[in-house]
Amino acid sequence: MKRYLTLFFKGAGMGAADAVPGVSGGTIAFITGIYEELIHSIKQFGPRAFGAWRRGGLAGLVKHLNLAFLLPLLLGIVASLVSVAHLVTWLLDHHQLLLNAFFFGLVLASAVVVGRQVGHWQWRHGFPLILGVCVALWLPSLLPAPTGGSQWILLVGGAIAISAMLLPGVSGSFLLLVMGLYGTVMEGIKSADLALIATFGTGCVIGLMVFSRVLSWLFHHYRLGTLLTLVGFILGSLPQLWPWRELVSYRLASGDKIVPLDYRYLMPSDYSVITGEPAQLLTAAVLMIAGMVLVMVIGERSPSPFKEDRPHV
Repeated sequence: MKRYLTLFFKGAGMGAADAVPGVSGGTIAFITGIYEELIHSIKQFGPRAFGAWRRGGLAGLVKHLNLAFLLPLLLGIVASLVSVAHLVTWLLDHHQLLLNAFFFGLVLASAVVVGRQVGHWQWRHGFPLILGVCVALWLPSLLPAPTGGSQWILLVGGAIAISAMLLPGVSGSFLLLVMGLYGTVMEGIKSADLALIATFGTGCVIGLMVFSRVLSWLFHHYRLGTLLTLVGFILGSLPQLWPWRELVSYRLASGDKIVPLDYRYLMPSDYSVITGEPAQLLTAAVLMIAGMVLVMVIGERSPSPFKEDRPHV
């Protein structure tokens, strides 16, 4: 029972993180030590599941799909999306600077916790690390707003967003924002729009089936290189969470929703002068430190993602 409750709360943390543009639920899975089990469990959904069912019945299917792990985690994610997500979206509208400060500390500490478990760093580790940073920084700019029917947009958007959510540091919510779908999807979840949820969910299932297999293959063949790239993803997401920034470029999506394209990153003192808004430095610093401490505590209690033998990059 304790394990189920732990998985439920980890899922709730993933759901809350996925609701924030710039934060990835994959980061939460990574620092809580369930990332690889999550990827490999998702990969089990496929034709082989029918063979497991024929051989072992319902018990064999449950074991093959690792449902004892996935179901409480999924329940936590869903519960968070329909409850905590309301609070998170309200905070985004009214206290975005402070929310970003908390998640900036959380994500920064995530990179530190995982990075220090690599052990002896070598110069060749720099390539996958830099690759991850570059992908995280440039990926949003490579995604133009989709065109075509709204159902297809939701389907493709779901596949892209869920694939990004599996990557620590790559925010599926932010990619939805870039594609002009974030507001539509969040409002659909809040209002229980079953047609929208079904279409978007179908895209998510397709993305999960394909991308989980890619990630599982990479972990099996290039474990350390893949993990270092994921640390790069985490580091590359930090600019999207810097609290003191000024929007300098944007475009309008459907419904005249603003989609940010570029920011100018400022020091707290400059932020107040340039934007005329209070920097809230003390409160932001406290929240940033709280996020870091939270991750450090979780990281100490969670199993290391580097627990297996480390092959060379």
